[in-house]
Amino acid sequence: MAEVENSTSMDAHSTDGHEHLSPSPPLAPSSPSLPPRSLNTPSPQMQKRREVEIQQEAITATALPGDPPLLPGELLTYIEHDITYLDPFLGPQNGSIYITDYKMYFKSTQDKEEPYVLNVPLGTISHIEKIGRSRSKGEVYGLEVHCKDLRNLKFAHKQEGHGRRGMYDRLQIVAFPASFGKNVFAYSYRSTYPLEDGWKIYDAEAELKRLGVDSENVPWRITRANEKFELCDTYPPVLGVPNKCTDEMIEAVAQFRSRGRIPALSWLHPVSHASITRSSQPLTGTRSKRSKEDEAFIHAIFKANKNSSRLYVMDARPKINAMANVAMGGGYESDEVYVGIDLCFLDIGNIHVMRESLSKLQEICYPDVEDQRWFSNLESTHWLDHIKAVLGGALRVAEVIERHKCSVAIHCSDGWDRTAQLSALAMIMLDPYYRTIRGFEVLIEKEWISFGHKFNQRIGHGERNKGDEQRSPVFLQFIDCVWQMTLQYPYAFEFNEHFLITILDHLYSCLFGTFLGNCEKARLDTKVRKSTISLWSFTNSQIEIYKNPLYADHIHQHVLLPSASIRKLQLWTGYYLRWNPRMKPQEPEFERCRQLQVLIKLLKEKCNLLQQEQKAKQSIDVPVPSHV
Repeated sequence: MAEVENSTSMDAHSTDGHEHLSPSPPLAPSSPSLPPRSLNTPSPQMQKRREVEIQQEAITATALPGDPPLLPGELLTYIEHDITYLDPFLGPQNGSIYITDYKMYFKSTQDKEEPYVLNVPLGTISHIEKIGRSRSKGEVYGLEVHCKDLRNLKFAHKQEGHGRRGMYDRLQIVAFPASFGKNVFAYSYRSTYPLEDGWKIYDAEAELKRLGVDSENVPWRITRANEKFELCDTYPPVLGVPNKCTDEMIEAVAQFRSRGRIPALSWLHPVSHASITRSSQPLTGTRSKRSKEDEAFIHAIFKANKNSSRLYVMDARPKINAMANVAMGGGYESDEVYVGIDLCFLDIGNIHVMRESLSKLQEICYPDVEDQRWFSNLESTHWLDHIKAVLGGALRVAEVIERHKCSVAIHCSDGWDRTAQLSALAMIMLDPYYRTIRGFEVLIEKEWISFGHKFNQRIGHGERNKGDEQRSPVFLQFIDCVWQMTLQYPYAFEFNEHFLITILDHLYSCLFGTFLGNCEKARLDTKVRKSTISLWSFTNSQIEIYKNPLYADHIHQHVLLPSASIRKLQLWTGYYLRWNPRMKPQEPEFERCRQLQVLIKLLKEKCNLLQQEQKAKQSIDVPVPSHV
């Protein structure tokens, strides 16, 4: 495990307004600590000296004032006073900035009853830009911090003596630790959540057995052919496959599927045995290669459902993209080769299309919202068009399972982005278990984390390469689609909007280990479970605040088939516009839920009291039988 950079403490005020960390207890004025000669390639001697300084600085971590409030294991690394945060809504705020190994914390020093506070986890920072020049008059001189949660934060510094240098260099190191061979803060976080270990929420074998796998008269079994990750290094060690498929056949199929990602069971209908399986594309290529084992495997999935007349293969890609992949060695299933299949292309854009769409959405949401052209601007982003495509694709999967009683096989190119969106959303529609808080946590662990969605690459945890083309808001779109479903079925979900936003916030924060790593093997190699805390330990320790007070599980055990019409879809203002105080509702949804929960509790207590009084009255007023 790579060493996490820790440094804390502070020294006396320096003439440039900074407070820098000193390795020795006596406090004396000091100049801004200079960065390594090159942030890309620091010399070994300077790196070693800096590590010694960090160790010395960490010793003085105990004598800290109330600002900033520190989490268990969090250490202060940098302080700067007399800095101005340029709030786009409330105007300039003068105060102090505190940078720890987890967050950037700004607190105003202006005379107010309640000081202005800005608390930004470092994991949300996408990149940092210098704005203005030290010798240019009339323009802002400082830093602009771009965040993954759609915020852009501007700070103004004094132009004398390169005042922004210390903050810029410190942020480069602590916000992007992976670029310097360090671990993110999750490895240092030392809080405890005794109620439940979130890492134990999901058990692959138990979940497959819940679906009926390995049961009598169920044509599916559990295989451990990938137990050592030799079959596929991005798949989990435990998989569900048809009974008729041997482990030898599975190994041959892995050779014919991109990245070795074979068709594996995601969900099984308890009555019809209609299944949802997920995989990557077949490697047919321009020569139309074939694999008898792959064809037999697909046919076994088809025959595992006795009620099915067809096996629907849902290819998430636009057809033209799938055909382009053929030229690069990929491909798709042909109904001339695969017996009994019905191939459908769902026309969902790739990760690059989605990244560009989110970038456009950010431009119209923060900081200014242009009222006069809002709808045309929103339409130009195509964000809701993409949400419609993803939700509509999942709806087609659910309809085939529910109405036609047919099995569905889903894939895109590699089977870890659009495939996860479709399978997870369809499972929410079909199975009420995944609409509960614990069930939703299991769903994320199963379809996203264990099946190898590349969280590190898609989010860029701890990396400062802002131009990385592997970044994409795939998981964000999934959560957005779930929120759209909660709008259409407000009584069918146990969790509320606050729960979804909490998940997204910690998708970026790097406070917990849940979303670290690209696959199970990578997490084992980096000891994520042993060294970090699960997000579900945190959420389940205060589960009541995430509950939907209107949840009615007794009347919502049926299949949900939401509308994917653009007329029914809305922009999630509670998330995308939450940083704009002018767009916030007078009463937040979180507060309404809390009040409703209190009211429901009081009503239940009153109902129980009335029932007890009724029983007591009935026992007293028992009529005396008349004698004949």
